[in-house]
Amino acid sequence: MTRPRQTSKVTLRDVAARAGVSISTASLVFSGRGPVADATAARVRTAATDLGYAGPDPLASSLRQGRAGAVAVIVEERLRDAFRDPFALAVLDGLAQELDAMGTSMLLVADPGGDGANPVAGHAVDAAVFPLCGRTDSPLVDHLLARGIPIVGSGAPVHDAVGHVVVDEHGASAAATRHLLDLGHRRLAHVSMPLGRARPTHRVDAAELSGSVHPDARDRARGFVDTAPAGSPLVETERPDVAQGEAAGRLLLDVAAHERPTGIVAQSDLLAAGVIRAAEALGLRVPQDLSVTGFDAVDLPWLDRTLTTIEQPGEAKGRLLGELTRRRLAGEPATSEPFPVSLRVGDTTAPPP
Repeated sequence: MTRPRQTSKVTLRDVAARAGVSISTASLVFSGRGPVADATAARVRTAATDLGYAGPDPLASSLRQGRAGAVAVIVEERLRDAFRDPFALAVLDGLAQELDAMGTSMLLVADPGGDGANPVAGHAVDAAVFPLCGRTDSPLVDHLLARGIPIVGSGAPVHDAVGHVVVDEHGASAAATRHLLDLGHRRLAHVSMPLGRARPTHRVDAAELSGSVHPDARDRARGFVDTAPAGSPLVETERPDVAQGEAAGRLLLDVAAHERPTGIVAQSDLLAAGVIRAAEALGLRVPQDLSVTGFDAVDLPWLDRTLTTIEQPGEAKGRLLGELTRRRLAGEPATSEPFPVSLRVGDTTAPPP
């Protein structure tokens, strides 16, 4: 059988009338955001099929509400790199849960920077979120604010009009460093996420930290420098992944024994895992010969040990970003919320040999 050709557009009112329910009940069936009996929902869907109704027009809905129904989630790196990071995925998952509960969709935008392009210029959005480790300044901020779009971040970009979920990066890194000092370590080193432009993994001087464009990496490095013995070496990685952590580990560990650090504070769990790989390849045992700490406490099932790390629940952080976004969309001013983190002691740290 073929349906009769419609001479006018079928509306939700038509579907509700055919199903014998109110328009609000039919609307709940299509939005999936309210309690509707299974039998009633089935009757509404059958009516919609019979009438050839595909669902509410999202453009018409946004015009009625005066909103686009989407939030730009801006990742300041290639999406490929973000999707390889379990912490980044956890944050995005938590944020997506909150946006979904608000009835708002997520527009994922990659902004690696450097080419002058504006990836949000052609999109209608209600708010913008910078959920991951980003740059101090972003040219997108002025554009978004000029359009009256509220912005939420995770420490960056830095602007009075941006509300943030705030982690004490300095204090957390200092806590990991103090843990090693309390165990008796005196030869320490630090493996940092990128501090500025992407460059091959290399040693940096503490004086260079003031030029960092990534405030989270800078503050974690300063937490180490302010706590560790003077002159403790720092290595900046090109990317915060396992391969670059391994490169940094070799740079620090493939030296004479008396120059080798006995404890390394890494700025992420992936970097810490890379350092452990480098140590094992060089015949060093963790933690008997080398203690290693990470940051984030992500699940690394392929790592056959439990990292000593700074526990930063990514999903909960993402949900708090979503909550701040909800407040901004409700008209509240830009405010920041602290996000507590803590040291979790695992089996990758022990007294020095």
